[in-house]
Amino acid sequence: MSTMTQALPVLSADGGLSKYLREIRAFPVLDAQEEYMLAKRWQEHADVDAAHRLVTSHLRLVAKMALGFRHYGLPVADLISEGNLGLMRAVKKFEPEKGFRLATYAMWWIKAALHEYVLSSWSMVRLGSVAAHKKLFFNLRRVKAKLQIFEANGLSHEDVSRIATELDVAESEVRLMNQRMAARDSSLNVRVAEDIDIERQDLLVDDRPNQEVMLAAQQEAARGNRLLTEGLKVLDKRELDILTKRRLVEDPLTLEQLGVHYGVSRERVRQIENRAFAKLQAAVKDAALRHAGSLEAVN
Repeated sequence: MSTMTQALPVLSADGGLSKYLREIRAFPVLDAQEEYMLAKRWQEHADVDAAHRLVTSHLRLVAKMALGFRHYGLPVADLISEGNLGLMRAVKKFEPEKGFRLATYAMWWIKAALHEYVLSSWSMVRLGSVAAHKKLFFNLRRVKAKLQIFEANGLSHEDVSRIATELDVAESEVRLMNQRMAARDSSLNVRVAEDIDIERQDLLVDDRPNQEVMLAAQQEAARGNRLLTEGLKVLDKRELDILTKRRLVEDPLTLEQLGVHYGVSRERVRQIENRAFAKLQAAVKDAALRHAGSLEAVN
């Protein structure tokens, strides 16, 4: 997929953000059926043109997510570039027959790429070495806003305690992370680039999903639930009970508990669970393919 990068719009590090945003808005948004067919062409025939169309139709998603990381003081051009790499990885691994949209899948890859880039850029202060540090690093600002903590001369002891409790980390880690991040923060009144009369604060966006995004997410969730419900019908009573109690509840039962209930060994319960899960996966895949086929027939 590396050949695609030559044809993508380029945002230089020294400016051109407005021009780049205009260019990527020119790429059409794909409907579900078109996206599915392009993904199959890439998956089955390594059709680079199909992959290119999948990537370019989601460049706006990358830009929006990348701008959400701008407060870490890193060049917007670099953030977008890293996000685009995450998008390309998502397209490469996307399996359309599983029934969800590319945007839903790609968001995880884009976010992972942005996290990796931000953490590597902050490596001089040894951030992100453990999961707790990553959690604190990426959630400190959000939690301060949630708790309405607006510091002027550093965090008070009470504020530190509230943040530490909210994120389940040590108070010393909160103080240290806040100091490090404050040292790297840049003014929101700084211009994005010399040739653009736009300040950083002008690019602040509401991170809450708009109605269109919320509706799309609800439709995807409803579709996934329908496919799951249809897939569960292929299981017999015991398979359904074991799979539900092992994988579909918040507090799953152990193999031992189910073995006692059914009078079989732990290993036998494991075999039934794995068999049921394989049957469910195949049934959901078949249901998704039938749904895609019906959409193609309608179109």
